[in-house]
Amino acid sequence: MLINIDPLLSPDLLHTLRAMGHGDEIAVVDANFPGTSTAKRLIRLDGVSVTRATQAVVSVMPLDEFVDVPVVTMEVVGNPDEVPPAVAELRAVVGDRGQCGTLERFAFYERAKGCFAIVQTGESRLYGNIILKKGVVRS
Repeated sequence: MLINIDPLLSPDLLHTLRAMGHGDEIAVVDANFPGTSTAKRLIRLDGVSVTRATQAVVSVMPLDEFVDVPVVTMEVVGNPDEVPPAVAELRAVVGDRGQCGTLERFAFYERAKGCFAIVQTGESRLYGNIILKKGVVRS
């Protein structure tokens, strides 16, 4: 056990977050996302919402301050300006820590292929997908 570490951060997920370097990206995705076929490293958090998983990740991982958009979510197919409830919650979790952009569905899949890891949640709401770019840990 550790003090002040979110209990959702399993040993595997903590190891992954610690192994990531500045500029590496991690995707936190919903249950429909093709995680197994897309991920270099896949960590499963079945039964957990994407919002809750993202809260846990950003509780220990800074976002990149050296890029304009360190966070991206997936656009709604056919309606890129729509903000689904899961995306609205994800944006609220990130808050003012970094600007949030969007990517078209297949562009999101391509970017996720390059992520250091993918965390697949049990999120059942559509478009519950986010990519976070790791920043510098300042001492």
